[in-house]
Amino acid sequence: MRRLPSIVNFNHMLGAIARLKHYLVVISLIKRIESFGISPDVYTLNILVNCFCHLNRVDFGFSVLATILKLGHHPNSITLNTLVKGLYLQGNIAGAVRVVEEMEKTGYKPNAITCGTILKALCKIGQTSMAIGLLRKMEEGNFELDLTMNNTIIDSLCKDRLRHKAALDLFHKMQSCGQPPNPQTYAILLDGLCKNGQVVEAIKVFLELEEKTLGNNIVIYNILIDGLCNVRNLKVAGELFYSLPTKGLQPNVRTYTIMLKGLCKEGLLEEASEMFEKMDGSGCSPNDRTYNTIIQGLLQHNETSKSYGTY
Repeated sequence: MRRLPSIVNFNHMLGAIARLKHYLVVISLIKRIESFGISPDVYTLNILVNCFCHLNRVDFGFSVLATILKLGHHPNSITLNTLVKGLYLQGNIAGAVRVVEEMEKTGYKPNAITCGTILKALCKIGQTSMAIGLLRKMEEGNFELDLTMNNTIIDSLCKDRLRHKAALDLFHKMQSCGQPPNPQTYAILLDGLCKNGQVVEAIKVFLELEEKTLGNNIVIYNILIDGLCNVRNLKVAGELFYSLPTKGLQPNVRTYTIMLKGLCKEGLLEEASEMFEKMDGSGCSPNDRTYNTIIQGLLQHNETSKSYGTY
């Protein structure tokens, strides 16, 4: 009689199928494998937990955890990370936190992935202070902190209109701890500062960014130009806009639309019309948002006939 492959061979196949997101197929195959008298190991059962979590059946995932314990196996960090992430994706943040607390009570030390998931979950529900506390705890536990974790907290702080100073403090602290921000960090912070009306602080951060030669990114410029237009500082916004080619950057449709909105807001319709023509002539095609911006600007300043001509 031909020998059956080992569970290790099956695990490779199951893992590959799970990565293709055929979760129901994996569940069915595991049942078939067991019917051949081949016992699943922790790796197999972790794959099963992962499939149930992706199918939004975290309850079945916990049933598999019970099976792991019943078989005398020890759940590993992958098992627990998968369950925590499953609860987080379900929106059950409190459940995810409880699982981590129970893990710690039984001697399991959450790793950076687990903590990162919880940190993201806390930020999602606005518990930024708790997220910062967890970040500090991770620092004390000598975890290798991922830049994404700091970016997540900075983003959450920026969304709280009263906590932009805390976002700046964390931004400076991470640098003093030897973790340099990346362009995404700067984009998150600049966007938050501009949306909170802290354009002066945003310009300071932007100048620091330029010094580090990380600012060669049109997204960054769009954020700052938009912030300047929103506080009606069209002079500096225009200077930034016209300086783009000297920095090796070309305005995109978003850049032009931001400038057009700022000009229309100030009633500078002739300038807006000139910029609209410049946009078309530079090979940057306007989109629906650009047309809507121009039309709204014309209507707000009683230029009804011109608004029809825009179409």
